[in-house]
Amino acid sequence: MTAPSFPPLMSGQAVDGNIDPFENACARAALGCDPGLVVYSLTKDQLRASIVFAPEVPLKDAVVMLPACGIGFQNALGALAPPEVSVHLAWDGGVLINGAWCGKLQIAASTGDPEIEPDWLVVGLEVPLLPVSDAPGATPDQTTLFEEGCAEVDPEQLLESWAKHTLVWINRWNDDGVEPLHEVWRGLAHNMGKAMEFDGRDGTFVGVDEHFGMLLRDGQSTQLLPLTMLLGADR
Repeated sequence: MTAPSFPPLMSGQAVDGNIDPFENACARAALGCDPGLVVYSLTKDQLRASIVFAPEVPLKDAVVMLPACGIGFQNALGALAPPEVSVHLAWDGGVLINGAWCGKLQIAASTGDPEIEPDWLVVGLEVPLLPVSDAPGATPDQTTLFEEGCAEVDPEQLLESWAKHTLVWINRWNDDGVEPLHEVWRGLAHNMGKAMEFDGRDGTFVGVDEHFGMLLRDGQSTQLLPLTMLLGADR
């Protein structure tokens, strides 16, 4: 297998399958690696990859990298998968394909203070490629790319495409601000407009604020759950 090819300003670092690319990327970022590093692991049953960023804005703005990476993945899979395959994004980083959970995105940063500019920020992606069980229907709410008609999608190409499309959205955010991301993400958001429970709080998911914080309406009041609360969370 040849090494994946990444766009300019990005570089790749493969790790062994028993190493968590997300934890590894966070460790490398803390030691001062260059931004744009993509730490990845491609095995026969799973794609795992993480991108290191060095945002020059406060953390409350920098966390937009999470939905940007989500949109990047949707664009990447959309370019490679059959047209009937649909991708939706949960606010907390969950990825759904054709209505079932199929991986996740997660985020970490050098600080948890929303007003401070982080030294580094890492977004990780995990996507299951093959079923872990031979029993069809054992986990009806969980799926894999293979089960959703994406057997012909090459994991290496998907990784390359994710990096490319994510970089496009990061550049769009730099040039045009957060509104283009808002517009696209709202069309992909899972459970928008529906009653839900998150982190012990109930309400109707009515949208997000300018920093992608979740707005949960309960009766006459609306709660704001900042996206920064997901930092370091393994959901």
